[in-house]
Amino acid sequence: MTTKMNITKHTIDAKGKKLGRVASEAAAYLMGKNSTEFVRNKVVGMKVSIINASKADISEKKLTEKVYKKYSGYPGGLSETKMNLVIDKKGYEEVFKIAIHGMLPSNRLRDILMKNLTITE
Repeated sequence: MTTKMNITKHTIDAKGKKLGRVASEAAAYLMGKNSTEFVRNKVVGMKVSIINASKADISEKKLTEKVYKKYSGYPGGLSETKMNLVIDKKGYEEVFKIAIHGMLPSNRLRDILMKNLTITE
């Protein structure tokens, strides 16, 4: 028995909104928390697109003081990058992806859910 999945699309306008508010709203839609078919161990099939990412309200303090860390697993392999350098190098899209990725549950569905996300600046 196969069931047909309804794919619904949500568009979030980030213009004038805080980064965390947009990210948490997108994460809730991706998980399907607003759907009646919500099941924690299945992908509901929500597609989320964020528009106007470059016009989001990000404070000057956060741009200069927020630090993203990566660890390679080797001694001395900790690399730190500030938010404004990430935006210069990869754009606002990367900042939103990191924020939403951190808000999704860390299980096998996380990568599948991230494929349903599109961000435009």
